[in-house]
Amino acid sequence: MYFLDDDDRIKGEGRHQRRAFLMQLLFAHTFDEVGDQALSELDEQALPEAESQLLEQILAAAPDIDTLIAAHAPERPLSEINRVDLSIMRLIIFESQTEKTPKKVLVDEAVELAKEFGSDTSAKFVNGVLGKILFTELDQAEVSSSDEKENQL
Repeated sequence: MYFLDDDDRIKGEGRHQRRAFLMQLLFAHTFDEVGDQALSELDEQALPEAESQLLEQILAAAPDIDTLIAAHAPERPLSEINRVDLSIMRLIIFESQTEKTPKKVLVDEAVELAKEFGSDTSAKFVNGVLGKILFTELDQAEVSSSDEKENQL
């Protein structure tokens, strides 16, 4: 899909730039009216179809993703989470649910985005929450899915 394109132009650093761009769009959207206006302006400036569709998919999945984040960061309500951190986690969790990118790569990418765009504590916070989600919650979902398949046999 989007993140795993095999085109040489977008490997490595290109994927980071795409994630950073999407994270910034998600961040803009957290400001509701401002975000909608920014997205409208980007659409007028010919936001590539792939980015536009992917952004819509992430925004549609955001309520479920936010539930995961809230469950794994109970000490910090969603309303108190830095919007940059929230945007990074939404993006990375969405990618983990839709792509076959290795979890360690996703966490490393999230930490890099947090260092680049977040506050002094962003990298540690994002790392901790995503570690809990990606390495426990999703592993349990995979085990449950495997158990269901075995029971059907």
